[in-house]
Amino acid sequence: MSAVTVRPPAVEAAEPQPSRGLAHDVWVVARRGLVHMKRQPEALADATIQPIMFVLLFAYVFGGAIGVPGDGNYREFLMGGIFAQTIVFVAFGVAMSIANDRKNQAVDRFRAMPMARGAVLGGHAVANLFKSLLPIVLMSLCGLLIGWRVRNGVVDAAAGYLLLVAFAFAMIWVGVLLGALVSTPEGVQGLAFGALFPLTFMASTFVPTETMPGFLRTIAEWNPVTTLANATRIQFGNPTSPTGPGDPWSIANPMAYSLIWVVLIVVVCAPLAVRAYQRSISQ
Repeated sequence: MSAVTVRPPAVEAAEPQPSRGLAHDVWVVARRGLVHMKRQPEALADATIQPIMFVLLFAYVFGGAIGVPGDGNYREFLMGGIFAQTIVFVAFGVAMSIANDRKNQAVDRFRAMPMARGAVLGGHAVANLFKSLLPIVLMSLCGLLIGWRVRNGVVDAAAGYLLLVAFAFAMIWVGVLLGALVSTPEGVQGLAFGALFPLTFMASTFVPTETMPGFLRTIAEWNPVTTLANATRIQFGNPTSPTGPGDPWSIANPMAYSLIWVVLIVVVCAPLAVRAYQRSISQ
């Protein structure tokens, strides 16, 4: 009697699933970023604790020593500056996210998946756009508690908030470019703070530009952080420096000047960021 050999059923290799489209893949990567934020709330310190700390620090420690044009309320003057500073620092969070993905080889896993090109950068952009809304809400609530008020109507206030969101979207692409050029989180941290901190302090973020020396005042008046802060103050009906016949165009038209910077940053930084990111992952 001959033995019967039973062969195990053949195991078919799993077929790779095709991409379900750019929009779907962007949302998958964005949802991954949002889940990380939920599970690691300590990573949101730059978007939650830091803005509130600046509001309380300047409102209660330095506010009494700083004069405001027209003898206005310094806490209302301060909020426009804090909004602008926090939005500029959105670039830092984006750059850190991309640098961490490159360091822990998450980017390599993305490349092995049937994922649409551009989904990774698009997902980071969407996730960080949601993340940028968090400090705006928290600062608004914190500002209301310390005496900040919106003096203008709902339409003007909505325009102020939309300007902040638009500028945050532009700064996201600055962060993508920075994260693609600098491969380590440590390098991103050093470069971002070295560039962004002076940019936010050489502006009307915390003090009026009239108190600055000549050359520094000129830099501050053309600094987009100044015009972003002034534009939000105007939209919210808060104190800001009065404009005169000799003021530069940027100070006389802070809303238009800020929107020009939004378009300019996106047009210049987005293509450069995509190209730098593709080059970095192909090395």
